[in-house]
Amino acid sequence: MEITKISDVKFEIQKDDASGMNGGVTLYATEEMLEKMKKDSTVQQAINATTLPGLVGNVLVMPDGHQGYGFPVGGVAAFDAENGIISPGAVGFDINCGVRLIKTNLTSDELKKKSKSLSDVLFRNVPTGVGSKLSLGFTQKDLESVSEHGAGYVIEKGYGFADETESIEEHGGLSGADFSKVSGDAKKRGLNQLGTLGAGNHFLEVQRVDRIFDTKTADAYGLAKDQIVIMVHTGSRGFGHQICSDFLRTLVSYQEKHNIRLVDKELSYAHVGSKEADNYIGAMNCAVNFAFTNRQIITHLIRQSFSEVFGKSADALGMDLLYDVAHNIAKPEEHTVQGRKQMLYIHRKGATRAFPKGVEGVPKKYRSVGQPVIIPGSMSTGSYVLCGMEGSMKESFGSACHGSGRVMSRHQALNEIPAAKTFKGLSEKGIEIRVRTRKLISEEAEWAYKNPDDVVSVVERAGLAKIVSKNIPLIVIKG
Repeated sequence: MEITKISDVKFEIQKDDASGMNGGVTLYATEEMLEKMKKDSTVQQAINATTLPGLVGNVLVMPDGHQGYGFPVGGVAAFDAENGIISPGAVGFDINCGVRLIKTNLTSDELKKKSKSLSDVLFRNVPTGVGSKLSLGFTQKDLESVSEHGAGYVIEKGYGFADETESIEEHGGLSGADFSKVSGDAKKRGLNQLGTLGAGNHFLEVQRVDRIFDTKTADAYGLAKDQIVIMVHTGSRGFGHQICSDFLRTLVSYQEKHNIRLVDKELSYAHVGSKEADNYIGAMNCAVNFAFTNRQIITHLIRQSFSEVFGKSADALGMDLLYDVAHNIAKPEEHTVQGRKQMLYIHRKGATRAFPKGVEGVPKKYRSVGQPVIIPGSMSTGSYVLCGMEGSMKESFGSACHGSGRVMSRHQALNEIPAAKTFKGLSEKGIEIRVRTRKLISEEAEWAYKNPDDVVSVVERAGLAKIVSKNIPLIVIKG
């Protein structure tokens, strides 16, 4: 397929009816990024995804895009909400993997005196690693309430501030969640994983706001240079992973029953309105709500940890939630397509919602500037806060990138990047690191990822989101 350069940061593959494409492909990238995407299956996976029925517009690939399960990570696709489909592969295994940013009124000088002790307390209080668990005394009934109502349920139990759901995408809970559609295996895995970080690319970081790029928006967000903030990146843990696995198996028989031939079996789907689609949506929404709640409980544990170390309440430390955004999700949204408003199922896999100012869905306190878009980097390169721009609604169904994006597989990184090299690099930058295994340090080293500076630059130049602040890690907690 021929790739046409539209601008310095935008490339397109035209729709080809003979190849069964229902739309084209738009890739947001520099030429260097595009060459890297060509080296794995990113571009081909995006082309394959255009063959899915009910596609509206193009399949989009963000600058952090890389090969995924069937559908590229960093991919966005919209399907007609009445005649389209739902595809678990275009959502991902870690349903509602997402990120939130918690503010404080501390400065880096105040943190420096207690950096080591805070690192130890956070590492002790927030369970990390594969299979990590936390006993909160929750019952299956609590898990059902979490799954069907989201973060608001635990906030009412004291795990957060009263108005906190205003600072979470979808107010921390999607409607239409149906706990009866969740398997027993998923329920068993999920019960004791609320409030746990997990492993892989998930992390907890204490960061310093290093630079402000947009003062007006930063003021609206309550961000200032040298301020200490905390970023949490995790998802629905084994609960969501099991739900995805369960429905991928279910859809094998669905494809056979309806004689559906896929260009890639990993792009299995169900038609909107079918029993299989309804069941998946009901269970997926449970995982979405679980993940919002997971990050909420972790926030509570972080606040307790800061209070323990600094001897002040979370309220006195100004530990308000800036925002919480989802990455791996499919949900109905209204968008204008060719001048007409249309309900669509927007699939964002490794992509972040990026609504601009004035759009319903953006919290009222941010509606005059736009939705915060939180972009985590690797553990030594820094992370970003962006703000959704009007171009996102015209170009990308209100979407932007979600992180740095891998350039090495975990296996390659493990073989090529010595853990000692990463530890040395972190130490030289004065970053406190707490991690369960040395292996993970190699898998998550900065050299295994794209430079986040380049990724957010593409998003801004494409008019999808503007850069507000860059945050530098001071403490890194990994599984």
